[in-house]
Amino acid sequence: MSYLSSHHTACLGCAQIVAARLVIDQLGPNTIVVNATGCLEVTTTTYPHSAWQVPWIHSLFANAAPIGSGIDAALDYLTINNKKKSIPRPTVLVQGGDGATFDIGFGALTASWSRGDNLLYICYDNEGYANTGMQASLSTPSLAQASMKTKYNKYLNKRDMIAIALAHKVPYIAQTNIAFPLDLKEKIAKAQTIKGPRYIQILVPCIPGWKIKLSDQMTIARLASETGLYPLLEFTEGQLTKKMAVPKPTPPVKEYIRNQGRYSHLLNNDTDLKIFQNMADDNIKKYNL
Repeated sequence: MSYLSSHHTACLGCAQIVAARLVIDQLGPNTIVVNATGCLEVTTTTYPHSAWQVPWIHSLFANAAPIGSGIDAALDYLTINNKKKSIPRPTVLVQGGDGATFDIGFGALTASWSRGDNLLYICYDNEGYANTGMQASLSTPSLAQASMKTKYNKYLNKRDMIAIALAHKVPYIAQTNIAFPLDLKEKIAKAQTIKGPRYIQILVPCIPGWKIKLSDQMTIARLASETGLYPLLEFTEGQLTKKMAVPKPTPPVKEYIRNQGRYSHLLNNDTDLKIFQNMADDNIKKYNL
């Protein structure tokens, strides 16, 4: 039995649902979930129903991490005052999309990291506000088409949450991809063994938002990592402890964007395409992929 049932209203083949199911099934039933507003919350908890088979709490975009902090403090109190010390402490899972993580809840999340809260934070990164029409977020790659994007932020780089987490000395930081489910599950399992703040970012394509076919979804997701645009990484105590090398020869980013409607304007624009290719090449060099 999965701890995230099929009684949801997400799009057919939604990558975020698949990723969330892998996460919660790996963590198991002794988990308390705090879910920020967004696609995952809306599609899995249509009132008065819930697809979650574990304790689950809805938060606003901005305060998922603080609610997790409160639960963490309550568990500390219960642990100190509980004479039955053998009762295993639940994992507090805080999760949200890139809107809640990169943008609206960013300050609250980094404050939680600064406090050292014992929380596992998962960002399901579909690179835009998918629940409300795919408006641009600070996770939206430069050059990707998105509503509410102006000529002034056309070349605005995606916010580097991995670097920000490293600057906050988060003990465990990982970046993974729904196209690599074993890597995803291994990173969740490792995060469960570590105390303190943990941050895992998962790439989850959005079929309508990225303007892609369901049949192309996993191929596109895989190419995001194989081109170097979205590398699979793991940092433990600030040290890079795991990475996935890109294949040789490395696929060009044009292969990644070819079947995405949000990048259709780049296919015949060699100048902007070169900028995008340089981003992938820079990652390959930076992480020695």
